[in-house]
Amino acid sequence: MANIREIAKASGVSQATVSRVLNGYQYVRAEKRESVLKAMETLGYSRNLNAVNLSQGKTDMVGVVLPAINHPYFGAMVEGIAEEAIKKQVQLVLFQSSYEEKKELEALSLLQGRKLDGIIFCSRAAGDQALIKHKSSGPIVLGEDSDLEFFSSVSISHEAAFQSGLQYLMANGHTDIAVCLSRKEGINSLKRIKAYKEQLGNRARQEWIFEGCLKLEDGMKVIGQYRNLKKKPSAFLVTNDQAAAGIMLAAKKENIRIPEDLSLLSFDNQPISGIFGLSTIDIPVKEMGRQLLAALLAKREVPGSSERKLVLPHSIVERKTVKKIT
Repeated sequence: MANIREIAKASGVSQATVSRVLNGYQYVRAEKRESVLKAMETLGYSRNLNAVNLSQGKTDMVGVVLPAINHPYFGAMVEGIAEEAIKKQVQLVLFQSSYEEKKELEALSLLQGRKLDGIIFCSRAAGDQALIKHKSSGPIVLGEDSDLEFFSSVSISHEAAFQSGLQYLMANGHTDIAVCLSRKEGINSLKRIKAYKEQLGNRARQEWIFEGCLKLEDGMKVIGQYRNLKKKPSAFLVTNDQAAAGIMLAAKKENIRIPEDLSLLSFDNQPISGIFGLSTIDIPVKEMGRQLLAALLAKREVPGSSERKLVLPHSIVERKTVKKIT
């Protein structure tokens, strides 16, 4: 491939003029610019974007780490990130981790090697220390209700949202409430468990804390566990609509009536919740995605600037799955 020296020779201008044309400087005479562009076309020249980005100190590539691409919650978040990325002319590199820390660390190693401009963690298995170790490698933004002072984050207040859900169920007469979480050890889940124990006090039961509830089939399994409980809850607070829909499907097969026998309140307000008539807590997931990328790019443009902690609002959407006990 031709180089700048050959283009300069073919177009009859200096190498400095060729460089100015390549970098989009306006103050180049029209005839010289035309001559350079014609020589580039004749010689088949194309820019080495990797070299250009390296010289500018950025790649315009952002890593997005998420446990599952095909889950509606994370899909909506990525959609928001992608819409913002198109506006900002940024490319995304997706890392599906399945909550495997090794895969998350691989993404961090690319950030350390300057192959990425930053990383967005939609959710993570890696501990705080793994992230802190890489905080000088580039911007890291978290899609969680994070207390880490080193990183910007965008989320709802999961503890407050969980409290709202529990209070809503209790206001409808439910005192025996079970909860369904994706992972007991997750950052957000720990805050939810804290809210559960504080809100219900001695009525909170360890055997009523179900985990591994992320997908439709996970929710269907919950009904089997519910059947085996000696003391049964009157309501479930489920952390995503997919699992709650699974509970509804399995309950129908087992002749468990929703909400007459068992009330359900879930999270996210994904389209499936409207289809199933699920009462749910609305979370602006797509907007979270947009704000995550905005926060990362702000850190990229002004390294060392203050970390941004953005908490978005949540609200309860009442439908048909919570019975009022009088």
